[in-house]
Amino acid sequence: MKGINKHILTALAYFDMFNYPLNRVELFLFLQERYDHQEFDDALKYMVANQYVFSFGAFYTLKNEPRLMIKRLEGNRKAADLIKIAHKVGNILIRVPYVKGIAISGSLSKNYADDNSDIDLFIITAKNRLWIARTLMHCVKKLSFLFNKQHYFCMNYYVDESQLEIVEQNIYTAIEVTTLMPLHGESIFEQFFAENHWTQKYLPNNNLRLSVAKPVKNGIGKRFFEALFNNKLGDAIDKSLMNITASRWDKKTVQKRLNMHGVLLNMCAGRHCSKPNPIEFQQKLLKRYEEKVEKTLHVQENSIAY
Repeated sequence: MKGINKHILTALAYFDMFNYPLNRVELFLFLQERYDHQEFDDALKYMVANQYVFSFGAFYTLKNEPRLMIKRLEGNRKAADLIKIAHKVGNILIRVPYVKGIAISGSLSKNYADDNSDIDLFIITAKNRLWIARTLMHCVKKLSFLFNKQHYFCMNYYVDESQLEIVEQNIYTAIEVTTLMPLHGESIFEQFFAENHWTQKYLPNNNLRLSVAKPVKNGIGKRFFEALFNNKLGDAIDKSLMNITASRWDKKTVQKRLNMHGVLLNMCAGRHCSKPNPIEFQQKLLKRYEEKVEKTLHVQENSIAY
């Protein structure tokens, strides 16, 4: 099997784990090798004609299931509504002291939502003030429980401006980084994407930015608070909040408590980063992906040989 055909199957295999067909542009962007558009188009037509890949409307998938197109279109429609809400949430959270950038992440950043979808957010904070910012943001989330809107405030991944490069570098994190939809923090996200240029190793065709973040305009209250704690006291408070939060999360992990999606509550807490533990989701997904790719290529190669 030609290399480009394998890469088309490999890209589709990743999103087929989520029953999410891709359109032509998306499929090209998620190839793990660089190709020109004509070679890609010729290969895709060949794959569809020989039913190694199935085409429904504008979408491509490994499964001969037309319902996936309907499911995706409905998911895209719901995502458009939820993204509008995400902008409003971002307008609130960017006022929190030391928050320098906010982006939509997760399935919503891939333009998909269903009735149970959250608004997952990726946050960039000022240097050495991640834990103050995170604590203040989660106080805002606590207030959202009063209105049953807590699923709109899922701030699950934080980095500070001194450590913008994502440590885990693989196809999963490459897709997550390149599909982020920045809402606020134009300059800091320019730095972020520059620091994470390693994604080109996994997705060499994917250098588009689907949205442009608004520049951050700090109000008087935010500037006053930051000035008040831009000192050794602020350093001590930030470290203390990190230790308190890490201790609480460690207890949740030991108790094997699950979140609303059935995933073990387990967090990596560091001076410059707060994120879900990769062991609990990321590594399991990568294993599933490797197994799916191996199975997909094996079936297709046997089909061609036959």
